Amino acid sequence: MAAGRLVSSASSFLMLFLVLYLTGPRGLGVVPAGVIAGSNGVGALLGNVTGGRFGDRHGHRRVLLVAATVVGVLTALIPWQPTWLLAVTMPVTGYLGALASLCQGALAALAVPPGSRRSSVAVSRAASNAGFVIGPPVGALLATRGYDLLFVVDGVLALVLRHATSRLLPPGGPVRRPDGAPAGLWRALRADRPLLLLLPGVVLVDLVYRQLYSTLPLYLRDHGQPLALYTLLIALGSGLILVLEIPVALWLRRRPALPVVATGYALVAVGFAVFGITWAGVGVAAVAGMVVLTAGEILYKTTATAHVLDAAPPHLVGQYQGLYTGAATSGTMLSAPLGGIVYAAAPGSLWPLCGVVAGMGAVLAIAAGRVPAPAAAGAPSAHAPAVGEVT
Repeated sequence: MAAGRLVSSASSFLMLFLVLYLTGPRGLGVVPAGVIAGSNGVGALLGNVTGGRFGDRHGHRRVLLVAATVVGVLTALIPWQPTWLLAVTMPVTGYLGALASLCQGALAALAVPPGSRRSSVAVSRAASNAGFVIGPPVGALLATRGYDLLFVVDGVLALVLRHATSRLLPPGGPVRRPDGAPAGLWRALRADRPLLLLLPGVVLVDLVYRQLYSTLPLYLRDHGQPLALYTLLIALGSGLILVLEIPVALWLRRRPALPVVATGYALVAVGFAVFGITWAGVGVAAVAGMVVLTAGEILYKTTATAHVLDAAPPHLVGQYQGLYTGAATSGTMLSAPLGGIVYAAAPGSLWPLCGVVAGMGAVLAIAAGRVPAPAAAGAPSAHAPAVGEVT
């Protein structure tokens, strides 16, 4: 599954080139192109928040294969879809793509015992990050031959992956609800006070983290920095994650999750605050801040994902993962407008404010770690020590 995620991430050309395609060969204006592309993101967010129940009820393997097939077909047919039809199929593609990703994550989680999931999440994230390093230059090369080829390759590879992995996936049928376990997601959440405290912190930190892709490039440009510096920062962060995330996950796998998450959130707060320190030079501050916040990302992203999966009752793994993914990607919709408003009104306050907001996320993670977690019926507690762990 990690190998499949590597290939799918490397061939995810849709989100990278859709706006360029719509404003280029399709001849749309920036606003309608943005609306169509944005509908794909809205569909993905809805898929993350609501799609997990389909895998939990009907089997993650079955739903993954159906969703991946439809996404592959719709993507490969983009060159032949009228523009009005793209406005309909883009949110569907986003929804089903998110659903397939949730089912894939749930299959991986259910194949690994609780307490050992940080390593598997780190492997999956490393594969995905490696794919995103490979994908943009390959996509740019294909785009020189025409955008039609780009989307056809994306869709066909999705179908090939679906066929190649269909025989290798675990059965992934519906998991029977253990006796005494909550029947539905919301009843389980009401009993899980640590998770209810953690999720708002996830949203706050993601709002800050996504400023990397919205206000940071504007800030660097307005301070006379070349575009090369911004691309170097993104490459630096991706490289550190590829090299360090798996070893760090293995090193910390027996540590309690929430203190590690809180430390990661605190480092993100410090890293963004460092962006605003200009006495040593904007470029130096940007590099230093990127290193610090990437260290925080390495600590919190893998650990928080695995922690939520461990907290999930076995029959609700897909829905818990979808809830966390929705919170952890909320910044894709909210960060650009909120950050833009702050930057336009008071540019000098943006980075200190980012530090405060991410710091609030760290406080919530610390508070979540101090609240007793509910014991899951028929499964180990989310806070139970791993095998061999000394408490």
